[in-house]
Amino acid sequence: MWTALSQFEGQFLLWVQEVLRQPWLSPIVAFYTKLGDHGLVWIAACLLMLLWPKTRRAGWAGIFALLLSLLCTNILLKHLFTRARPWLVLEGLLPLVTERDPNSFPSGHSSAALSCAAAWWQYLPGPWRVTAMVCALLMALSRLYVGVHFPTDVAFGILVGVLCGWGGRRLEEKRPDFCKS
Repeated sequence: MWTALSQFEGQFLLWVQEVLRQPWLSPIVAFYTKLGDHGLVWIAACLLMLLWPKTRRAGWAGIFALLLSLLCTNILLKHLFTRARPWLVLEGLLPLVTERDPNSFPSGHSSAALSCAAAWWQYLPGPWRVTAMVCALLMALSRLYVGVHFPTDVAFGILVGVLCGWGGRRLEEKRPDFCKS
């Protein structure tokens, strides 16, 4: 199923490796992408938001969105599609970070990042929502730069994330009133 698409996407990833990767930038991107492992940076941001009444709804929406993202991406879709990571099938591609999960589709990092940014969009002021979206998209792009996902993995991770962000907002709206203070 993935063979023809993987060839085209593989050429793109090799181009990224040969043209876009820079010695000064690679450690920065590798560090940033590792912040997204297990959704830790997004979980931490949500928990911090729970501490202040003005951002509490954003925090809850983000937590709900992350849970939906985990269920959809890491528990369901990755095991359903079982697409191999790019470096496992693409000769010459050298990943900049280590991933233990051999399944690539869809990108869990992209899904988690976009689920939070989409969930927070409704509840945060303009500059913060734009910052969150830019950080989420940079997380998604970092997965291509470090060579651990194909472009379609990232694109579908973004799509799943946005849908989970919408679901997280809906769950936050349905949260019982006694839990909202």
